[in-house]
Amino acid sequence: MNWKGVFPAITTNLHLDLTVDHGALAAHCRWMIDSGCTGIVPCGSLGEAATLSFDEKIAIARTCVEAVGDRAPVVLGIAALGTKEAVAMAQAAATAGCQGLMVLPPYVYSSDWPEMKAHVSAVIGATGLSCMLYNNPIAYKTDFLPAHIAELAAEHPNLQAVKESSGDVRRITAIRAVVGRRLDVLVGMDDAIVEGIYAGAVGWVAGLVNAFPAESVALFDAASRGDKARAAALYGWFLPLLRLDTVPKFVQLIKWVQAEVGRGTPVVRPPRLMPAGADLAHVRAVLQVAQKEHSRL
Repeated sequence: MNWKGVFPAITTNLHLDLTVDHGALAAHCRWMIDSGCTGIVPCGSLGEAATLSFDEKIAIARTCVEAVGDRAPVVLGIAALGTKEAVAMAQAAATAGCQGLMVLPPYVYSSDWPEMKAHVSAVIGATGLSCMLYNNPIAYKTDFLPAHIAELAAEHPNLQAVKESSGDVRRITAIRAVVGRRLDVLVGMDDAIVEGIYAGAVGWVAGLVNAFPAESVALFDAASRGDKARAAALYGWFLPLLRLDTVPKFVQLIKWVQAEVGRGTPVVRPPRLMPAGADLAHVRAVLQVAQKEHSRL
């Protein structure tokens, strides 16, 4: 399992009746890989996983696997209300052909380290698939500290990566200090990608990549090879868009941008609603400026 590179946290394409559009989903996966992305991450937060049923998630996984074949790994997001369901989902993902798992803390419930360790350990240990622990204390109210991550890495050989979304790039340095190169560290917040790479991250679980995959890969590659001038130019252009990934309505905004560039629809499942009013005016203005300046890249 290669955890290095750009991994789109893909949106879930929906029909107007809110059912999953598997045809559009498959085409989207192929576009991501054709554009140079390393793998596909369905059913994350951006994929509206909390509104998807167990069966829908596994059906999405199968569609993604079939769409990309052996060209790239599919890494299913594993999150549930309870440990039993999360374990069953991990096992079903392996049967569906996924090559990796993105392991989240349980929805809603947040507790201390012993309980969170027991939960994620059960998921990681449920299959032999390569696993990436997802740390997002802002969204999930559970913070996997570097010492916790080191403890998990020591006990689970198939834990091979961490998606770090605390918003503090110092965490990357801290993780490296306790695990060395034992785990790959991936940035999980779009507007911290360049800083994260310079701190030692080797991958990016990205959001705006859903609308701008080639540009995302170009930015990641420039920063990774140390071409700071090129990275700065791309980052300066991209940042207003990337910041859409770090606000409460990031799903609606990213899906709207994706639709505006001709890929998918802006349809979201309630309680989310499509952008309107000030939100729509803002995202429209950001996209218009980006499109106008795109030719200068």
